[in-house]
Amino acid sequence: MTYVIHGATGAQGAPVVAALLAAGKPVTALTRNPDAVVDGARVVAAGYSSVEELTEAYRGADGVFVHLPVVSEEDRLAYARNIVTAINVARPARVVFSTSGAPTDPAIGGAAALLADGLAGSGVSHAVIAPTLYLENLLMPYVMDAVRERGALPYPIRGDFPVSWASHLDIADAALALFDRHDVTGVVSVGQYPAITGADLAEAFGTHFGKRVVFEPITPEQMRACLAPVIGEGPAADVAGLYQAMSTLPDRSITPEDSAQKRLGITPRTTGQWLTEIGL
Repeated sequence: MTYVIHGATGAQGAPVVAALLAAGKPVTALTRNPDAVVDGARVVAAGYSSVEELTEAYRGADGVFVHLPVVSEEDRLAYARNIVTAINVARPARVVFSTSGAPTDPAIGGAAALLADGLAGSGVSHAVIAPTLYLENLLMPYVMDAVRERGALPYPIRGDFPVSWASHLDIADAALALFDRHDVTGVVSVGQYPAITGADLAEAFGTHFGKRVVFEPITPEQMRACLAPVIGEGPAADVAGLYQAMSTLPDRSITPEDSAQKRLGITPRTTGQWLTEIGL
């Protein structure tokens, strides 16, 4: 028996692997690279595009942690279908799915919604982790370079837009708890509460770096231009589209009722705590 972790060498999966290993749990690290080495874990090469590989990886697992990669929405939809098919066949004991901030409302649609609906219909014990925005987004060069060089924190949200920011470390904490807490099902929102504004975010960065930092709203199009060289034109356009849609909302705050704070007794890190813990 083992815990199967998607993207085990990546930004989202690696902290989950580390949390499980620290807790003494056996880990199977899924990766597209058969030569990858993950200390303390068994490595299995399995791609989202292969139902057969996913089914074999999931079979007999105590738990599966899954998220969808940043690729085109067409590919994400195909991957979500493959994951659901594999779960229905392999029947792992527990599945924890992180939406990575994507909507799961069937009325909105999309890959995350398809995967969440598929899990609900599978009959397999599962929970859905729902973050809003990741603090790790702020590590992109266009953000950190501006913080260091100009004392500005650029991001494509309004300055007065409250967000319940979360880190990948917070997601790992929630995933570890949810693998043990089969009684907790449905959606668990992970993020800071009360939500904080861009000005609050900049103040935390300023305090950490010992300098004045101001928040600098930019447009989704400006973000797209910065991301395209890193993740590709298609995925960058999809991300920009999400931020354009977000601009019509009043906030991206979690609600206390379904929060990790209430449902799991876990309090996410503050921005300052996160900056210190990652060693910036």
